[in-house]
Amino acid sequence: MGSILKDPKGGLTAKGREHYLQKDGAHLKPGVKKPDSEMTPDEMRRKGSWAMRFYGRSGKLPPLIKDGKPTRFARTATAWGEDIPTTVSAARAIAAEGKKLLALYKRFKDAD
Repeated sequence: MGSILKDPKGGLTAKGREHYLQKDGAHLKPGVKKPDSEMTPDEMRRKGSWAMRFYGRSGKLPPLIKDGKPTRFARTATAWGEDIPTTVSAARAIAAEGKKLLALYKRFKDAD
């Protein structure tokens, strides 16, 4: 995939999301960058799911730094309004926040 489709700061550009829609029929949305207090329940679910999927996986994480620079895996955090994790503990902290968002989403869902 060309660089016009990938945001150098992390994540996909609007053209990148459009490319996946045309290629695979995938309806990708940009990452949620809002503060927790301003998120809708669906945004909490999306951001929490992303955080757990990327940084909460069991076992060893992919490299966060390569040749002194953050990897694309680490830079993905910026697309979701998070600081780039440079250590495993920083990545796990993002996952912990994601877990809290998923629990909050569940409380909203159960209240319906």
